Amino acid sequence: MRQDNQLIVLTHLSQLLTFITGFGGLIVPLVIWATQKENVYKMDEQGKNIVNFQLSMLIYSLICIPLVFILVGIAGLIALCIISFIFPIINAIRASHGEAPKYPLSLNFIS
Repeated sequence: MRQDNQLIVLTHLSQLLTFITGFGGLIVPLVIWATQKENVYKMDEQGKNIVNFQLSMLIYSLICIPLVFILVGIAGLIALCIISFIFPIINAIRASHGEAPKYPLSLNFIS
């Protein structure tokens, strides 16, 4: 097993593909995690956190969409957008220093 902080940082930052292409923020980190979790030290832990965070953001977004009609959903979607943009960057910086990621509002789907 090898230490590869650059790949872990890239995995965190790959979540931002959603903002660039409209999709890929869940698929790319999932593929990287699935293929490298047994080869890269701490990739399993980091990958699970990333996938849990992306699935949580997807569920929260789906909850906010019907709430748009009563105007509460707009604020929720804006908050989710900010959280989905800021925390992958923060956790990429943490991962580059060897620290564990901390994603807020993340449900534990994969333990």
